[in-house]
Amino acid sequence: MSEAWHVYLIRCADGSLYTGVATDVQRRLNEHQAGRGAKYLRGRGPLELVYSQPMPDHGAALREEARIKRLSKARKQALIAG
Repeated sequence: MSEAWHVYLIRCADGSLYTGVATDVQRRLNEHQAGRGAKYLRGRGPLELVYSQPMPDHGAALREEARIKRLSKARKQALIAG
């Protein structure tokens, strides 16, 4: 059985939001915090995981990531708030 994929959002110290996908969100957050993840997040710490949603497969996670990235910051904040 394959691992579940997740879509996640990270809030940076400057208030910006980063959206990504991973099978192990905590491991990926640790990579980002150590500077081994996305270049966008380097130097923007501390980083805070603010949203994570499991998805049925990698394709669904990528589609949801693309959908979230198209949202305005206000809509992303509403998604985070639930």
